[in-house]
Amino acid sequence: MFEHYVVPIVDFVRTHQAWAAPIVGLLAFAESLAFLSVLVPAWGVLVAVGVMIGAGALPFLPIWIAASVGAALGDWISYWIGWYFKDRVHHMWPLSKNPGMLARGEAFFHRWGALGVVIGRFFGPLRATVPLAAGIFEMPALRFQIANWFSAFLWAWVLLGVGDAGIGAVSAVRSALGW
Repeated sequence: MFEHYVVPIVDFVRTHQAWAAPIVGLLAFAESLAFLSVLVPAWGVLVAVGVMIGAGALPFLPIWIAASVGAALGDWISYWIGWYFKDRVHHMWPLSKNPGMLARGEAFFHRWGALGVVIGRFFGPLRATVPLAAGIFEMPALRFQIANWFSAFLWAWVLLGVGDAGIGAVSAVRSALGW
């Protein structure tokens, strides 16, 4: 099922390269936004776009910035939702159908604090719930934003870099085999 979403998006980006940065930014936003993150498998698209960057088909910098800004804005809104709605968040879909999801994010946030915002960005189930928990428990906004923006740029760099490294590894193997 995952391929049904990723392949058409990657094909569109390959054909319409001018849209790569806005599409990647929107997908990173959706994957980082509480509630939408359950429905959007953006990490696969970012890795595939990283392969295209590694092959020289797309520029790194604008796509990295777009993915980073999209991810940071998604977490920022998630933080605000947690701050504004507090415990009412537990009763909103999809968290109301999956109460353990927010509980894990809250426990992770309590244990790690601002570092949890950074680490949580790299784990799907925590990506959107840790910012909610940070808002619910009124983490100071400046501390949250520093962790948020730092982790967003790091996350985008890692995902795009995985694709780029993958193409580099394939090239190295091909060279070693004399292909």
